[in-house]
Amino acid sequence: LGSLQLPNCYFSSLLQFIRRQQVLLLYRRILQTIRQVPNDSDRKYLKDWAREEFKRNKSATEEDTIRMMITQGNMQLKELEKTLALAKS
Repeated sequence: LGSLQLPNCYFSSLLQFIRRQQVLLLYRRILQTIRQVPNDSDRKYLKDWAREEFKRNKSATEEDTIRMMITQGNMQLKELEKTLALAKS
């Protein structure tokens, strides 16, 4: 029996699927966190900002760029969570 060989396009589309799931999860987490912002105008501003950022970058295809944007998004989410935690304390 020979070893199973999968075409490179399989791994490429699998990676794209995984990245897409990571981006969607990040987007949902950001929106869920924004819902906790007590001030209506701040909440609207942040929601519009998040939508625009994701919309503006949705055509990105370079793997390194996408990874960097996911990392930046996670850092911004952590900052927002910290700010909300401080505001509640």
